[in-house]
Amino acid sequence: MALATASDLLTPPRVSRGWYVACWSHELGRAPLRRTLWGKPVVLFRGADGVAGALLDRCPHRNVPLSEGSVVEGTLQCPYHGWRFSTEGRCTHIPGLEGAADKESRRADTYPVMERQGCVWVWTDLEHAPDVDPFHFRLADADDYLVVRKSVRAPASVQMVAENALDVPHTAFLHGGLFRNDAGRSPIECVVQRHPDHVECEYIGESRPEGIVGRLLSPSGGTVTHFDRFYLPSVVEVEYRIGDENHIVVNAALTPVDDYDTILYAVVAVKSRVPGWLIRPLVQPLALYIFGQDKRVLQLQSDTMQRFGEQKYLSTEIDLLGPHILTLLQRAAEGSPPGRSSTPKRVTMLV
Repeated sequence: MALATASDLLTPPRVSRGWYVACWSHELGRAPLRRTLWGKPVVLFRGADGVAGALLDRCPHRNVPLSEGSVVEGTLQCPYHGWRFSTEGRCTHIPGLEGAADKESRRADTYPVMERQGCVWVWTDLEHAPDVDPFHFRLADADDYLVVRKSVRAPASVQMVAENALDVPHTAFLHGGLFRNDAGRSPIECVVQRHPDHVECEYIGESRPEGIVGRLLSPSGGTVTHFDRFYLPSVVEVEYRIGDENHIVVNAALTPVDDYDTILYAVVAVKSRVPGWLIRPLVQPLALYIFGQDKRVLQLQSDTMQRFGEQKYLSTEIDLLGPHILTLLQRAAEGSPPGRSSTPKRVTMLV
């Protein structure tokens, strides 16, 4: 299957037909919560039954943001004339109006919502009903794993953030000493295969990374099993097994605020011979430090694209997942039929 190449256009692929995390469940109380998805303002709130709903953040009456209003009796009340809307978008009350408020012409635009595993997911396509369920985070509900949830924001497109999260070659330089170093490299075999809705790379023959992260998770070393995966429309997954006792799965749902503004909703599940109470205080600060390095380089990348008014990429054999991610996103954005699974490709990389 042919790989897509970045066009000279500055606009990255937009996959509107999909589920995106709008917020953590604990962030959504009874007050309205404003979010932006693919550049469109959305307001979330809970109805009287506690079920989450999402409306386009615009009152159909006089174009005032509904997020500036309040939740009254399980409905969202506009701050201008007091019109109220249910989580299904029905207008339930118009102050001063004699007669029924609920007419089809007065409905607010609504987005399908599903709440799972501590996340509120929004389907961003108003023209097509959902035909799949939101992504399921592996091990997020496992009692015998330390599970950490954190959201961070990156000044880059979904495509750029996904490639960065799954890009092994940059770790020896940008994160030198934390994962790997540029000295004493050894060859490993990388097996890449693209499927209709995801791409996966398995790394074979990799020794435990000698950086701080590897030593923290597995002080005694061990054989490494390592997979990187990207799932449409915007989920990245990194999985490590080191020895028999150490297992880490990092999932991040990438939510597009706009073309070059992405929020990562990360769910990290860790099982280690090191006690969870000892790992927890170290995992988040270290992860945020690493992300800070990625965030800076992503900002530089975005700024350069803006300056030149185009995005161009030159790839080699060891740019394993980036071109496949671009292909999947472009096909999905165009509404093309899903492609077939590719033949596994084997590449040797020095790490």
